Amino acid sequence: MAEFHANEAAAAAAAAAAAAAGGTCRPSNVGILAMDMYFPRSYVEQSDLEKTDGCEGKYTVGLGQNKLAFVDDREDINSVLMTVMQSLLEKYDIDPAKIGRLEVGTETLLDKSKSAKTWLMPLLGESNTDVEGVTSYNACYGGSAALFNSVAWVESSEWDGRYALVVCGDIAVYEAGPARPTGGCGAVAMLVGPDAPLVLEPGLRSTHSRDAYDFYKPKHSEYAEVDGRLSQSVYLESVDKCYAGFRAKAAARQERLAASSGVTQSGGATTPPAAVTVDSFDFVSLHAPYNKLVQKGFARMSFLDFRSDPSAEGFRDLPAAAAEGWRTVELGGTYADREIDAAFRKASAGEFKARCLPASTVSREVGNCYTASVFAGLVSVVADKGTALEDGGGARVFMFSYGSGFIATAYSFKARRSTTCRGQFSLGGMQKAMAIKDRLANRLGRRPEDFAQAMNLREQTYGKAGYTPSGATDALFPGTFYLTEVNDKYHRSYERVPPQAS
Repeated sequence: MAEFHANEAAAAAAAAAAAAAGGTCRPSNVGILAMDMYFPRSYVEQSDLEKTDGCEGKYTVGLGQNKLAFVDDREDINSVLMTVMQSLLEKYDIDPAKIGRLEVGTETLLDKSKSAKTWLMPLLGESNTDVEGVTSYNACYGGSAALFNSVAWVESSEWDGRYALVVCGDIAVYEAGPARPTGGCGAVAMLVGPDAPLVLEPGLRSTHSRDAYDFYKPKHSEYAEVDGRLSQSVYLESVDKCYAGFRAKAAARQERLAASSGVTQSGGATTPPAAVTVDSFDFVSLHAPYNKLVQKGFARMSFLDFRSDPSAEGFRDLPAAAAEGWRTVELGGTYADREIDAAFRKASAGEFKARCLPASTVSREVGNCYTASVFAGLVSVVADKGTALEDGGGARVFMFSYGSGFIATAYSFKARRSTTCRGQFSLGGMQKAMAIKDRLANRLGRRPEDFAQAMNLREQTYGKAGYTPSGATDALFPGTFYLTEVNDKYHRSYERVPPQAS
């Protein structure tokens, strides 16, 4: 890891020097300045759902989930996104007039034309109308697309010096049956700008996209059509393709750096680039429909590492006869191979615990939040580590974002200490402002019948006009926006629970 970190740091320094030599004034170290997350106050224990459904261990062990956050008809996706956006603006004391781009990612659509972004505009004030950005829509991928658009804007000639704000989240609900426990709810807001504590590393993104009917929503309903086997297969295929592409781009970048700097070995040959492996990352955040799929995804990364270097120490305990065949087996035929999955989940168990489990805290507690899922992993890491992420030259976090249909991208963040923000934006500040552990502990546990009632209420009222929600508001977190009315023209009105006094 140390060699890869050193090479990447040198690459960043070389890029900065080249920009300076060329006389450009582009902003540097663009990424996340501030971050916050919202999840509902109500949750149900997965173990209680197991008892109700008569399937002990299926959700806690089989899915790897602890709790599931949910909302009734009082919260819709607009209120959820408004809550997290307003929370970020208040916690970090951001002047709304300083937001020049607002990008939203969600697949929980309330309107086939009016963008969710437009419902958030009142939070920026009546006078701040010069705000670019719309809603990115492709299943669970929209949050990453919104982030990439925002970073590209800050790095572009169109940037006017203001911040970009990314808001993403979803309400994941399924009809009664085996898929319902894979639901959840949550949203993440991210302030984007230069000199960031979490830098989106340039030149390394790798994307894989093709056409598949793994998960889609063609009906007038919140519920999706899901092909479970295909969904898992294309997810793992995407991990393979994106991780391999990321590794190739990292190697090419290091080769260019070595060639331009003239770094050679004593014999005169160019120093070979340090191979990217799971050890190259301090933390790994994979899109998390449920934690068992994250385990499988991480095992695929380990499997690809093995195929690149079968003699590595971590693979010495693999069964020799099988391992020989695994080196050259066609990857497309291995996504349902239980022997390979079990072998590499076992081989990577220590790495998973150290690098991936710290990014799984929130998703295991709230469930799937679709577009916000991969960022819930980043939130988990910052909430746990804070300023410790700055140690040793800065932690690196690998991100894998997946959206059904499908498109996926691998990318990474590098943690650092901001040099010009005078302490306004820092990893320690994010950790304190988000207060994730305290807020998770301050939720209200509900009964499975309460959860079922909330799901039935959402189903019965979906798409209705001339409607007043019936869900209670006294159980919402302070500062939560909630729906008060949908009039006969489908105009939606909201109010806010008074925020807690600071």
